[in-house]
Amino acid sequence: MLSRAGIRVRSGLGLLQHSQQLKRTARLAPPPCRWNSGLPVNIGVLFVPQQEAWVVERMGKFHRILEPGLNFLIPLLDRIRYVQSLKEIVINVPEQSAVTLDNVTLQIDGVLYLRVMDPYKASYGVEDPEYAVTQLAQTTMRSELGKLSLDRVFRERESLNASIVDAINQASDCWGIRCLRYEIKDIHVPPRVKESMQMQVEAERRKRATVLESEGTRESAINVAEGQKQAQILASEAEKAEQINKAAGEANAMLVKARAKAEAIQLLAAALAQQHGNAAASLSVAEQYVNAFSKIAKDSNTALGIYTTLTKPQAVKTQDEMPPAREDSCSPATEMLKAEQGSSS
Repeated sequence: MLSRAGIRVRSGLGLLQHSQQLKRTARLAPPPCRWNSGLPVNIGVLFVPQQEAWVVERMGKFHRILEPGLNFLIPLLDRIRYVQSLKEIVINVPEQSAVTLDNVTLQIDGVLYLRVMDPYKASYGVEDPEYAVTQLAQTTMRSELGKLSLDRVFRERESLNASIVDAINQASDCWGIRCLRYEIKDIHVPPRVKESMQMQVEAERRKRATVLESEGTRESAINVAEGQKQAQILASEAEKAEQINKAAGEANAMLVKARAKAEAIQLLAAALAQQHGNAAASLSVAEQYVNAFSKIAKDSNTALGIYTTLTKPQAVKTQDEMPPAREDSCSPATEMLKAEQGSSS
């Protein structure tokens, strides 16, 4: 019976060790071990360092958690079972493959920032907290990436990190661990997808350049048309102002002339009302008549000279062609010239 029980115990231990070994080999990459001071030996008087929590068991049962500073324990009865670091822990999440909503396979790795909030839960709630949180971060990353397309993955990295942090905190609450931050370090895209993305970016830039150039041309045409419109408005306003000023000047000139004429008429009337005014007026009228008659005479002599110049060649030609007439006969032209000379004399 004892041999069979021993064999069963040995087989159970072997299965346990085999399962633990399989679990360790199933990890993509072993998480970095956080620093601790090891398991110290109970000598009765212990000094716990700052930012550490020592979990003490008495006779195999949880007894208490030692705080930093001086602590006293009973040797042989009390045993320090776990040492938890209360500092912020940085865990490198191994690279993993994930498929987006538009069926693009990506390779993503990240960094996880944790802190032990409850040493009791961290010691007894889960066997390996770091491994559990790492696996949870990877599975959450895959599920969140499956909800997004490739373009949204690059635009919504912050929201993706926040979603992973919320999912980890919901699951790790019973483990006494709180996830502070999760950051995606790098996203590797397949080469063909990268080439297509580069071509898309170049096409988008060319489109933006074309749109900007067309908008510049439109703005330039609008500015030119607006300038021409303003120039025409200003030219019409200037012409209007010029005409108004010209009309005002002519009106002022007419008023000035009318006032001068009115003053002259008043002066003339006043002069005629004086003694011998009629004789002076008659003398003035006679002088004007003489001047006008002399001007008419001068114009008549001028017209007579022009007429003589024009008719003289015709008269000479007529005399050469026609036979000589009698001496006492006179042409009508000669008689008209004599009559005009007589009137002028």
